[in-house]
Amino acid sequence: MKSPSFIASVPAVALIAALAGGCVSAKEYEALEADLAKARDQLTQSRAEAKDLSVALTEAESTVDMLNGRIAELENELATAEVRAAEAETELAEVLKDRSKLAASVEDMQQALAELKRLRARAEARAAAFRNVLAKFQNLIDGGKLKAKIVDGRMVLELQTDILFGSGSADLSEEGGATIREVGGLLASIPDRTFQVEGHTDNVPIKTKRYPSNWELASARAINVVKEMVEAGMNPDRVSAASFADTRPTASNETDEGRAQNRRIEIVIVPDLSQLPGAEDLENMVNKS
Repeated sequence: MKSPSFIASVPAVALIAALAGGCVSAKEYEALEADLAKARDQLTQSRAEAKDLSVALTEAESTVDMLNGRIAELENELATAEVRAAEAETELAEVLKDRSKLAASVEDMQQALAELKRLRARAEARAAAFRNVLAKFQNLIDGGKLKAKIVDGRMVLELQTDILFGSGSADLSEEGGATIREVGGLLASIPDRTFQVEGHTDNVPIKTKRYPSNWELASARAINVVKEMVEAGMNPDRVSAASFADTRPTASNETDEGRAQNRRIEIVIVPDLSQLPGAEDLENMVNKS
């Protein structure tokens, strides 16, 4: 395609050539002049169009630069948003994790509180049972014939053997027999409990044909107390006898008074092991083995 300047120059050259040759008529001259004017108009128009195109191109390039800048801004914003989204996901994961831990902690606390209430109820039940026993034996306690105490978590009724037996003897005295029968009758009225009668002596050794040592003496005394309790109405399935001789003193054996305290019969109200903390877990473990 020929350029506008080339097109416009053809009539001018032709006009000059014609004039130089001297053979151009007026009509031809006018036609050539018209072509020249037309070519000039086309050239002017082409230049104007080229200028417009140049302006449009400049504007387009400016728009492209602006759009590229905006794209870069949007890319930066997108990258920032992606980073924030990742941070938000991490924070959300931590929140969910903490929430899970919190829920587990709340559940643990609720279980611990329930267990505490259960243990408290059992402790209150044991305290109530002890108060009931004290009430039953209050007359004997007030009369100085019996003491009530807690030893190793067990409820214990203590009777001094000096009011039950003669020195070096396991035979109950008349007063001692009456006391044991009264105690046995009261114990028999306590439901769902078993009892162990324990014989204790001081450290003064005994060596007779009937009682070769304090073990036999303490054992015979405990057995005779059990027999008297059974005769008073105690179910034999609920009571047993044990001997500790002089192995568990409650006072010093260096004085007469201390030795007198150590010569005693203790009636232990055997606790229900099924009510002790962890008893259920222990039972399940044993049953599985």
